[in-house]
Amino acid sequence: MTQARPSNRKLWYALLSIHLLVLAGLLAWVFLQTRPVAMHDLHLAEGEKLKCVSYAPYHRPGQTPFDLKLVIPREQIAADLAALAKVTDCVRLYAINQGLDAVPEIAREVGLKVLLGTWIGFEKEKNAVELDRAIELANANADVVRALIVGNEVLLRRERTEDEMRALIAHAKAHAKVPVTYADVWEFWVRHDSLAKEVDFVTVHILPFWEDEPVDIEHALAHVADIRQQVGKHFAGKPILIGETGWPSAGRQREESLPSAVNQARYIREFVHQAHDQGWDYNLIEAIDQPWKRALEGTVGGYWGMLDATHLQPKFPLAGPVQERSSLLPPLAGALIGATLCLLLALRHRDEDAGVRLAALAAIGAVAGLVAVLHAEHALLAYRNPLEWGLLGGIAALGSLSVLLLTQWRGQPLPSAAQAWRMQRETPRAMDCAARLGLLRGVLLFAAAIAATLLFADPRYRDFPSLLYLVPALMFGALSLRQAQAARAERICAALVAVCVVLRWSSEPANLQAICWLITGLVFALPVLFNAAGKDQKG
Repeated sequence: MTQARPSNRKLWYALLSIHLLVLAGLLAWVFLQTRPVAMHDLHLAEGEKLKCVSYAPYHRPGQTPFDLKLVIPREQIAADLAALAKVTDCVRLYAINQGLDAVPEIAREVGLKVLLGTWIGFEKEKNAVELDRAIELANANADVVRALIVGNEVLLRRERTEDEMRALIAHAKAHAKVPVTYADVWEFWVRHDSLAKEVDFVTVHILPFWEDEPVDIEHALAHVADIRQQVGKHFAGKPILIGETGWPSAGRQREESLPSAVNQARYIREFVHQAHDQGWDYNLIEAIDQPWKRALEGTVGGYWGMLDATHLQPKFPLAGPVQERSSLLPPLAGALIGATLCLLLALRHRDEDAGVRLAALAAIGAVAGLVAVLHAEHALLAYRNPLEWGLLGGIAALGSLSVLLLTQWRGQPLPSAAQAWRMQRETPRAMDCAARLGLLRGVLLFAAAIAATLLFADPRYRDFPSLLYLVPALMFGALSLRQAQAARAERICAALVAVCVVLRWSSEPANLQAICWLITGLVFALPVLFNAAGKDQKG
């Protein structure tokens, strides 16, 4: 026993140093989020508004276009359009079912114009019915409907061929009393440019964030201007509408393209200024945040709106500096509560390493509390259903439980997860704190391996789960390096984590979120892989 105490003291010093560095880094990052960022002020002329914004009414809890029985109440649509009429002259629709056929009439009442869209998909018969209904609605409201948009990104989704779209557009042209167009990503318009002969104007989508090679916010507006010029030359003589452009306020970073409230405000302000200065016709995506889109596009899909989904309030002003975070209080309170709780629990056991042990546990608790608040903020934005709340919330709870157990740990080597599980089954009363920590490490390492594999194999719409695994990675990484014994299964999980985080980062090396995930994964995995004691374990 006399040989173990110096070793434990070094371990506590290592844990203290690591967590103080991480705590300083997290606090600096949170502080930077509260700093106001100066940017271009958007001063529209007297009475001037945004030209057009995409409108979908599915912003209340449980509302989704996938619910075929859902009909949006007319009162909700009227309230939405009344709010939008204060900032825009026009709204763009993508379909006319589920109560959206009431939009033209309500738009007339509040002084809005409408770009009326009809949804074109895989089902031919349904397409024909929907198109005829849209033509009828447009003709009945020709004073309000600026144009009929026959399909949205149909060629991009490969749900209809160019010839089929040509026939649908021709049918609309023959029967509609309003201009007719088709909307798609600018590359697909260029590839299928013969369709330009069939439409009254070309509607292109230019979204720097979603480009095959994502564009950083620093270059986003120059990219839009360049593409708008190219499209104008390619379709010379044909009017051009930028049918979708915008920037998300939250979600997964794509290479150097970072979703954030500051970047969204900057993009909208600078784009609108440029568009009005250049005389471009445009439609911003979108009016109101759409939480249901997270099911299709991950977290980022739900946060393209200029108004929040809950209160229909602007997410940023059109003038003055913008900050990412309004207050430091929640994360600071989380850090303080975490540190206090760990100290109170740790005071139940005293030994000759008490000083450094208490300091280390206070630092670990502060990091855990701060991360818990940051992760809770992310969960409110990202988690989409009870399953995700249960699974991911459970992993977060296990990470916090690990920290609380560490306050009772007396320095014994952690058994492998397999050994701890056998102990739990055979002699549950023999399960001490070290055994519980060993079991938790195995569970969390397994969960991290699944997360890393999924993110590597299917990354486009998955968030980087750095906050979910940061606390276990720091704590178990240190314990694995000095104390723990890893079984073969754990080393396999660790190898998966290490390989997948490196491969994920290598495809987008400038992505800060990918870098954080790389560091988190390696800190968790490498000590397990290089632990000499672990090589002798079988299980």
